Parts: sequence; structure tokens; C-alpha cells
Amino acid sequence: MTSSAFSLGAAIPEDGFRVTAGETTIGGMHGAIEHRFCPYCMSWLFSRMPGTGFVNVRSTLLDGEAWKAPFVETWTSEKLPWARTSAKHSFPRFPPQDAWAPMIREFQASGGVIESGG
Repeated sequence: MTSSAFSLGAAIPEDGFRVTAGETTIGGMHGAIEHRFCPYCMSWLFSRMPGTGFVNVRSTLLDGEAWKAPFVETWTSEKLPWARTSAKHSFPRFPPQDAWAPMIREFQASGGVIESGG
């Protein structure tokens, strides 16, 4: 969804997310996950993920750079052979449901600061 090997997003609690200006349109793959785009340039902005309690926001749209290093990478079963990140946690698809709470606590304990492991 980014025309590259990576799609960097931030899981934002659904209750704490809202679009404050402009309109969005559905784009990308159509299915249970609703991908929202800018209707003018068709850049991906965020995805609503039913049943998860989170909205996946394209984190490059947010202010601040230090915290944007990957903490969890998903769908590594489909990654390009040369693609590498410094993510602390890695999963071939999505993590099992019981893995999320400990990872969220770990991220919170770090104060949201992620050190790049290179």
C-alpha cells in the first residue's frame, strides 16, 4: 500500500481516533478491513480494523520521528528477501491475540521510545 517494501503504521485506539478535517474515500483492497485514502491524491491515510479496537494510521502522517521505528512487524511470510527492519517482534502473519497485551505493555514501559537495532 506504499509502493515500497514497507508499510509503516501506528495502532491507535479506535476511541481516541477521529478525522478532524477533510474527507476520505475507500480504496485499496476491499474487504473486512476498510482502507481509507485521500480522495485527491489517493494516498493511504488509515485503515479501520473491525473487532480489534484499533485504527491503523499511516504513522508518517504524524508529528515526531523518534518513536516511529518499527516495534512489531507482521506478514513477514510475504516480505522481500532483502527487506529488514529493526522491529523487536516479528510474525509471519498477524500476532496471536494473546501476544498483543504483553507487547503493548512492553511498548508502554519503554515510554514509546524505540531504540533502533539497525
